[in-house]
Amino acid sequence: MKIYIGNLTYDTTEEDLNQVFESYGKLESCAIVKDSFSGRSKGFGFVEIASDEEAKAAIEGLHETELNGRTLTVNEAKPKNEKGFHGNRDGGNRGGFGGNQGGHGGNTQSSNRRTGGARNS
Repeated sequence: MKIYIGNLTYDTTEEDLNQVFESYGKLESCAIVKDSFSGRSKGFGFVEIASDEEAKAAIEGLHETELNGRTLTVNEAKPKNEKGFHGNRDGGNRGGFGGNQGGHGGNTQSSNRRTGGARNS
């Protein structure tokens, strides 16, 4: 089972997560999500524990506990397609401009148009 860990300090390492979670079961993977440009932690990560029972015990045992001065949020990770409000990646209505915009067609140098600028007489 994949587990989400949130509210990590930017200094928390994958080794820190390994040490905390390995007491609950065999870790299959451990990763802290980092900004691709700066390389800085985004403050959350994931671990994967082979056994669902051990993973559930880790969630129950570590949710709202402290690591490096921060209270952790520990939950079962949700698949990417269940992100919610900002996770709408299937298109949908995103607003914006489209359709008939109207506007001023034709000759923009019309004699009926008053621009308020200087006149050449």
